[in-house]
Amino acid sequence: MTNENIGMIKPDQLIEIALRRRWFLIIPFCIAMIAGIGLALFFPKSYEASTLILIEVQRVPTDYVRSIVSSDLDARINTISQQILSRTNLEKVITRLNLFSDEKYKNMLLTDKIEIMRRKIQISVTRGGGGHAREPDSFTITYSGKSPEDVMNVVNTLASHFIDENLKVREEQASGTSSFLEGELFSMRKKLEEVEETMKDYRRKFMGELPEQLESNLRILDRLQEQQLDRQTRLSDAKNRLSILTSNIASSQVSALGSSEGTTDINQLNEQLNALMTKYTDRHPDVIRLKKTIASLKARMDQAEGGEKVVAGTMSLADRQALLEINQELNSLKNEISDLQSQINQYKIRVENTPKREQELMSLQRDYTNIQESYSSLLRRKLEAEIAVNMEKKQQGERFRILDYARLPEKPASPDMRKLFIIVTVAGIGLGCGIIFLMEHLDTSFRQSSQIESFLGIPVIAEIPSIQYPEDLSRDRVHQAATILFLVISGLLFVAFLFVTMIGVEQLKRIMTI
Repeated sequence: MTNENIGMIKPDQLIEIALRRRWFLIIPFCIAMIAGIGLALFFPKSYEASTLILIEVQRVPTDYVRSIVSSDLDARINTISQQILSRTNLEKVITRLNLFSDEKYKNMLLTDKIEIMRRKIQISVTRGGGGHAREPDSFTITYSGKSPEDVMNVVNTLASHFIDENLKVREEQASGTSSFLEGELFSMRKKLEEVEETMKDYRRKFMGELPEQLESNLRILDRLQEQQLDRQTRLSDAKNRLSILTSNIASSQVSALGSSEGTTDINQLNEQLNALMTKYTDRHPDVIRLKKTIASLKARMDQAEGGEKVVAGTMSLADRQALLEINQELNSLKNEISDLQSQINQYKIRVENTPKREQELMSLQRDYTNIQESYSSLLRRKLEAEIAVNMEKKQQGERFRILDYARLPEKPASPDMRKLFIIVTVAGIGLGCGIIFLMEHLDTSFRQSSQIESFLGIPVIAEIPSIQYPEDLSRDRVHQAATILFLVISGLLFVAFLFVTMIGVEQLKRIMTI
């Protein structure tokens, strides 16, 4: 058949060609179905199982109990993933589930087994909500392998580990925070006690100069000054009385033969003068007055004539007693004035030091207030941390919950049986069509009168019909029976391939074992 004739083929001609070249359709299709069934049964398959873990928010309202666990879910999921995929954990899973127990893995190193398993595990996070900073609301754990039971068991085991590790991590974080706050609280309590003791020592050391004692010190200072003024007034009065008494005694002295009494008076006055000289200078009024009295007595005694009796007015007992009392009063008043002055000076120093002590106490009080506020804040946080720890232990905080457990996979994840079915079917039909097209292209014979007329450009006068002999009829019957048989075989192969594709090899094996 020429290229022009091929381009002008009609539908009835296509049917005629398909029937004439039917074996080039049936045989490649059967071969493709057999190959597809073989691939479906014997091609290495990889099964995949997955589980969905939901991230549940804290059950207790945050207005009542605030969680102290880090709220960065991405970081926590990444941390737990690293722990789950760690060498130690995967080794436990391999040993527990007896993975890689086939003969071909017998000589494989444990490190290689762990690395193969790690590559087959996938953890994908699903984010909910809106906006750019969406929080994860669930994540999926997927594992692929050659055994459906193994992949299901591995996924469920990893999911359980995820749940346990999350609870463990949250409880450790909460307990760690509580322990840290406990240590900080103990340290802050010691600082608070040290500042309190420092303030007590300071108050004991500077007792009397404290700001709250200023008013009392001023009142006492006023009272001492009033007392000092009173004592000075009484001292001045006593001095006046002493002066009057001394003058009276001096004027009543008379020289006499019994001058021994006058001499005795002078001696007493000299003793008084010596006593005053130890306290005052020569210019003191009392010293000057006493000296004049002594000089006057001496002058009177010198004027007395020998043998001549002078009526002498010696110092009476009352005068001596009065003089002694006045001198005692003077000494007492001077001592009191000196003591009062000492107390006044002491209270003046206290009053003058009070502003300084106030500043120092304010500094200590400020430190005490800051430490006390820090201590109260830490104490409040410590109590909140203890409540949060109890909440985590009772699993009332944020937690992971398995929403869909991994199920036994019924179909392999690879190869994709549906794609394999389509590819093999199309390949079988396409190969047959391609062979027919090639043979028709290479075939130069004419099978219809229209082909001759088209090729030669002249009309066909007559057609000689095909003459069939009995052996030809027998051969045609055999060909028809063979065609029917192969069509049935092709249909059965197609149905078998479709059945294997739709229900899966594992399901087929289970059906066959029943």
